[in-house]
Amino acid sequence: MLIDSHCHLDRIDLAPYQNDFACFMNEAANSQIEHLLCIAIDLEAYPTMLALVTPYPQISVTVGVHPNVQEGQDPSVEELIALGQPDKVIGIGETGLDYFRSEGDLSWQHQRFRNHINAAKALKKPLIIHTREAKHDTLRMLEEEGASEVGGIIHCFTEDWEFAKKALDLNFYISFSGIVTFNSAKEIQEVAKKVPADRFLIETDSPYLAPVPFRGRPNYPTYVRYVAEKLAELRGTTINKIAEISTENFYRLFKIAQS
Repeated sequence: MLIDSHCHLDRIDLAPYQNDFACFMNEAANSQIEHLLCIAIDLEAYPTMLALVTPYPQISVTVGVHPNVQEGQDPSVEELIALGQPDKVIGIGETGLDYFRSEGDLSWQHQRFRNHINAAKALKKPLIIHTREAKHDTLRMLEEEGASEVGGIIHCFTEDWEFAKKALDLNFYISFSGIVTFNSAKEIQEVAKKVPADRFLIETDSPYLAPVPFRGRPNYPTYVRYVAEKLAELRGTTINKIAEISTENFYRLFKIAQS
């Protein structure tokens, strides 16, 4: 059984499933997807996302505002704490820093990141970290705000081994997406070989970043198998072992009892 540790279920294209989310979930179950973590991007779409997934105990959610979102509500620590109370909310984010898509004075992005870290610490729930072209500031702020108290996930990992080691030291797990299947992703593949067995996760980030052989097309949580297959190849093991280890890691990080 596999776990997709990062997906955006309210954004996937349901056309192949007769525009029926229940039909999609049946396919996920048939594809041995045991659990899915549906990640929030903004607060405006959050109620609709929550309503979509609430009937499914095999879907957990996070709450937060993506670092590139500049329109809409920018939550305070207190607002994030209030929204993060329910048991179905198992993490805070995705949050972090992105200097690729956002330019100019980014003090607002820095403050948002700090707010998310402090809300996660108050809730004692892990963080879901997005970082792009901001690795030094990301690590610095995680350290300054004491994020190691709760740890979390560096999602869709695209950095080098030096960054990975520092993130591991800060109590974070490394999550690999479909990017690890790209021929050009040699540095990420090297990290995938080195990350300790008890500290990696797999994800799709669907509907984005579809793995080979679907690169450039819409992504789905069912494609997490291709990420697992690539990690098995890189680490010299089987897909069943990657599934077993990544599932154990997910449940341990989020303190969920494994069925």
